[in-house]
Amino acid sequence: MIRSLPRSKKYDWSFNIFILLYFTFLFAPLLVTCVLAFNNSNYPSLPWQGFSLDWFFADGPDRIGLFHDSQNLRSIVTSFQTAFFVSILSVVVGTCASFLFEKENFRFKGALYLLMLAPLVIPGVILGISLLLAANYAGTFFDNTMGIDLDVFRPSFWLVVLGQFSFITTFVTLVVSARLRKFDISLEEAALNLGATPLGVIWHVTLKFLRPSLIGAGAVAFLMSFENFNTTLFLVGSEPTLPINLYLQVRDGSTPVINAVSLMLIVGTSLLALANLYFTKKEV
Repeated sequence: MIRSLPRSKKYDWSFNIFILLYFTFLFAPLLVTCVLAFNNSNYPSLPWQGFSLDWFFADGPDRIGLFHDSQNLRSIVTSFQTAFFVSILSVVVGTCASFLFEKENFRFKGALYLLMLAPLVIPGVILGISLLLAANYAGTFFDNTMGIDLDVFRPSFWLVVLGQFSFITTFVTLVVSARLRKFDISLEEAALNLGATPLGVIWHVTLKFLRPSLIGAGAVAFLMSFENFNTTLFLVGSEPTLPINLYLQVRDGSTPVINAVSLMLIVGTSLLALANLYFTKKEV
């Protein structure tokens, strides 16, 4: 393991075998899932029955492809909408939280920082149940005391957004804080000495320095929201997100259209990751 020492052939062979097994274990299930999206079979499993694009473009009556499946398309749109709002809210609030913990000193700062990290160690199932019970209690309170029926406290789109936002913000805060620690505060002082306003300094100096981490944190928040299942399962209403919809289809029995959906997700997330990597390197 020490690079400066000569390596034996046995070590080289074992190293290459480990790399091969590691990436095979990592990508083989994804490869099988993608291949089965083109299988001319009514079941999402082997054996191979021949190449077909039916699970993407078929319009019935025997088969319904992904691009004509209103249920899956609706859930994809819902997931995109959810991820959009969650990522925007998480980046804004997470950036403010990073400024709070990195640039301010106040009582109980350490305790509050640990409390901010709590969603990282709380299982998603427990978090989802807790949020559902809290929302139900809050909705009952407003209904009984004020006669106000607020839809946001019912299992719904906005409750899913609030639920995911409650823990994804923590990840954004950590990513932005890591970048903010490297910031040279003398740049802000120089801008203030040259006549810039405090708001102008934050906008043109600090946030410009943080831009790569903001882009990266936003992309991570979007992907985390898009694929979240554990917490969303307890908060979703009549508009299921894509992971919930796929779970229901697999539970009740489905067709290779779920493989087609999985292939599109793999391609989409890979493109988003590459775009994020490109723009982050460009900013750096």
